[in-house]
Amino acid sequence: MPEQPPASATHGRAFFRVGLTGGIASGKSAAANVFRSLGVPVIDTDEIAREVVEPNTPGLAAVVATFGPSVLGADGRLDRKRLRAIVFHNAAERRRLEEILHPRIRVQMNELSAVSGGPYQILVIPLLVETGLKPSVDRVLVVDCAPAVQIARLMQRDASSEEEARSVLAAQASRNERLAQADDVIANDSDVAALANKVRELDARYRKLAAERADAARRRT
Repeated sequence: MPEQPPASATHGRAFFRVGLTGGIASGKSAAANVFRSLGVPVIDTDEIAREVVEPNTPGLAAVVATFGPSVLGADGRLDRKRLRAIVFHNAAERRRLEEILHPRIRVQMNELSAVSGGPYQILVIPLLVETGLKPSVDRVLVVDCAPAVQIARLMQRDASSEEEARSVLAAQASRNERLAQADDVIANDSDVAALANKVRELDARYRKLAAERADAARRRT
């Protein structure tokens, strides 16, 4: 029997949307870049998160009103390092920040999706599991690798200590929690070429599922 899109996918959204997620340093950006090279629109919520707190935005005003002017740099832009120091080890403060950012991110994500077109869309949502955004997508794709690989990549990428890298990992959903939400998994313990091959395989599958969904929608009208 051919693989079918989920029933919920056939209602309420114009485009077939794949939520791409994974732990930090798992290779989400590398995978997204391959999808983009194949002509698939990619909407990255990390990019949106930066945009909603640009100078003179309501998002930045709300952050300053909540956490004080000390989170601003001399140039009037958000000092992300300072804000991260406030919220990283304080769950209550982190929730306050999420209450400001997440609704704004979700609105802009959906607005971009509505105008981006494409055979299907990739929505890069690093905190998909943590924020309960699974209902916003038709499938969940997890880019996965062993924690030891993540730690090594983080230490190399950010020049951080092993202790700092482990602390960052501990603040995210666990590997098992992400995998439990996955419809598809890319194991990214190898090189970029292997990752690209896996993305191309999934691209063919997603195009097929999106076409089946579109056909089903046409038959209902």
